[in-house]
Amino acid sequence: MWDPAVYSRFGAERSRPFFDLVNRIGAQEPRAVTDLGCGPGDLTRTLTERWPGARVTGIDSSPEMIEKAGPGFRLGDIADWHPEPDVDVVVTNAALQWVPGHQRMLARWVTELPSGAWIAMQVPGNFDSPAHRAIRELAPVELRADPVDDPADYAALLTGAGATVDAWETTYLHLLPVVPDAGHPVLNWVEGTALRPVRAALDDEQWAAFRTELAPRLAELYPERHGLVAFPFRRIFVVATT
Repeated sequence: MWDPAVYSRFGAERSRPFFDLVNRIGAQEPRAVTDLGCGPGDLTRTLTERWPGARVTGIDSSPEMIEKAGPGFRLGDIADWHPEPDVDVVVTNAALQWVPGHQRMLARWVTELPSGAWIAMQVPGNFDSPAHRAIRELAPVELRADPVDDPADYAALLTGAGATVDAWETTYLHLLPVVPDAGHPVLNWVEGTALRPVRAALDDEQWAAFRTELAPRLAELYPERHGLVAFPFRRIFVVATT
C-alpha cells in the first residue's frame, strides 16, 4: 500500500528529477500526454501547463494515490498499458523500477507509439547505496538487488528498437534537514519508497522492531553535520524519440 503523505515527504527533492527529465522533451504541440506512475498527480498537473493543448492523463496502480490525485486520473498497471494512437509523449518518473521486465515494455512502446513520439523515463539508480545495502542486510524479506539498468544499457535497448536516444545519469546531493523528534531523515525518505515491500510483509510489532534496528545504522552511515544530513542519490534518465 502506498501512503501519499509519506511519499510526499521531501517533495522538492523528489520533484527535481521530474523537471530535469521533462525539460529535455522537445515535443511542441503533442496531442496527448500520458504520465505512467503518476502518484498523487501533483507533477502530472504541471504537464498541462507545459502543453495546454494536450489531453494529459495520469495512470497509477495505487488506489490510494489515484484517490489523492482526484478526477482526471485513473487506476492502471503500467505493465498492461498500450498507447492510444494520438499519444505523442509518455512520461514515467521513478516508477519503472517497480515493473519487472520493463525493458521489454520500453522496446514495445517504441513500436506502438506514432512516429515522432517521445518517451521520457527516470529511475533511481541508487540500489547499491549504503542505505539500500543496510536495508537488504537487515530486512527479514528478500528484496531485489538492482531492478534497473545503466544508461548505456537503456540506450542500446531503445536504439536497437529504432529510437533516437539521449541517456544520462545524475547524482543529486540532497541536504536533508534534521528535525527534532522526527527521526533520521534518510529513514524518513526510504519509508516512502524502498521500505514499502518490507512494511507490507511485517505486522506493526515487527515493523517497529525493524525500524528500531535500521535507524542507528542509517545514522552511522549518514551522519548529521550542521543540522543537515548529506544524502547522495543517483538517478538514471532516458529521453527517446520514435
